[in-house]
Amino acid sequence: MTQRHVVILGGTGFVGRHLVARLLSGGDRITVLSRGVDARKRAMKPQGASLIEGDVSDADFLAAVLDDADAAINLVGILNEKGDNGRGFEHVFVGITDALIEAMTRMGVRRLLQMSALNAGRGDSHYLQSRGRAEQHVRASGLDWTLFRPSVIAGPGDGLFCRFDGLLKFAPALPIGGAGARFQPVWVGDVVDAFAKALDEPRSIGQSYDLVGPDVLTLKQIVKLAARGRGRHRIVIGLPPALGKLQAEIGEWLPGKPISRDNWRSLQLDSVSLEDGLRRLGVTPTAVEPKLAEILAGC
Repeated sequence: MTQRHVVILGGTGFVGRHLVARLLSGGDRITVLSRGVDARKRAMKPQGASLIEGDVSDADFLAAVLDDADAAINLVGILNEKGDNGRGFEHVFVGITDALIEAMTRMGVRRLLQMSALNAGRGDSHYLQSRGRAEQHVRASGLDWTLFRPSVIAGPGDGLFCRFDGLLKFAPALPIGGAGARFQPVWVGDVVDAFAKALDEPRSIGQSYDLVGPDVLTLKQIVKLAARGRGRHRIVIGLPPALGKLQAEIGEWLPGKPISRDNWRSLQLDSVSLEDGLRRLGVTPTAVEPKLAEILAGC
């Protein structure tokens, strides 16, 4: 049987590292593409995967790498952009997706698995609007596509619990805007299983899957869990909308943007779904709370 060659954009990121390891264990040949990789990320790359650095928004570069590929997976993403005009999100989500579609069409590679997000195309957030436009382009591509729309993803070294873990380390109290916003955190291992199963399942072509965990948690509950996982007693203060918006305005100018204007706009929509895409793919959703120790060990 011929070994399947899968090219992964964004394979050095949080989800990407887990997915690369999963597909390698199944016998696939994996090529990871990245614009640039620091020494830490290079060391974390699973042994057995090839790593090629280049401009993933350049269709010519992508076409050259896709020469003998059987499938492509696009995991490229950012949580915040420089400034607040939507151009950064548009480049990452729409521009890179368009380049990948062009390269795949040129090289005759038909199978595309695309990461998106719950609420893509809804609300006023530049992040969500750009995700929505990328989805539209994938649907219109003529390729054999599958879309994945997760809520927030939890796992060792994530951008959810680990993000708050850092903020809670020294602060006896943490004020947060959007404290009542609801999420269904999904375990990274379940997300990876969904991608792997879809890659093997022809019936997933032309389908979109909402990936959510079994529990609905408010942002305040997520922060409290992050504190509890370390045995810390912390006061979490939910801010009224006006102060939450002000907090986001201030955060826009802080190093690393702990919260941004666009994050605030995203928080106006609950990241929950009644559609269980994991079970549709044969994956039983994992509760995140029992995984807290494992998550925080990777922070």
